[in-house]
Amino acid sequence: RAPGTDGATFQALRRQMKDAERFPQDVQELIYFLGNDTDGSPVQAFPGARSGVPIWILGSSLFGATLAAHLGLPYVFASHFAPQMLGQAIKAYREQFKPSAYLDKPYVMLAANLLLADDDETAQYHFTSAQQSFVRLRRGETGQMPKPTHDMDSIWSQAEKMMVDNALSVSFIGSVETVKPKLAAFLATHQPDELIVTANVHNQAARIRSLELTPELNLFTLQSNETLA
Repeated sequence: RAPGTDGATFQALRRQMKDAERFPQDVQELIYFLGNDTDGSPVQAFPGARSGVPIWILGSSLFGATLAAHLGLPYVFASHFAPQMLGQAIKAYREQFKPSAYLDKPYVMLAANLLLADDDETAQYHFTSAQQSFVRLRRGETGQMPKPTHDMDSIWSQAEKMMVDNALSVSFIGSVETVKPKLAAFLATHQPDELIVTANVHNQAARIRSLELTPELNLFTLQSNETLA
């Protein structure tokens, strides 16, 4: 529904704001083209036709939640950068869900920032790359992922810090011992069926180390019905 980019790229894609109004129809059209009943259609999706590729609705507001519920599709909430309506959206999705050929009950995935390290200080240091990136995005600045820093206060204003802290509030940063109880509380509160995580950092070794430590969270034992994607 949103191109997920800056204004200039938005224009280059020949997108118009009113295109978003067609999103529900676009979703149903996509389901049709990936389905089994397109033999008589002048347009064929190749190799998508008859593939039955699962369709998810990704959202950060009530719009996507209610659409997913109405169509009986799985729903993933972009809580890793837009958490403000997390509780409201998944509540609306679950309450308004209509069983469909795709699902007989609601299925919720939540997104989170997860960066693990051998100690909290190291994890917080590498997380400053994501924080700087968010500041640059809000300033309209371009560029690659910035290197981590020990001095974020020299980079952001107090207002920018508050904005970033709010946008990235669904972030679990630190050692396994620090992160595990916080993540367990998050899962217990929202009861997702699935969790998808991202580690948006500059240092590739830090990313790999985070992935190596992730199994130590024992997420499968935190709650009987969630998985880690």
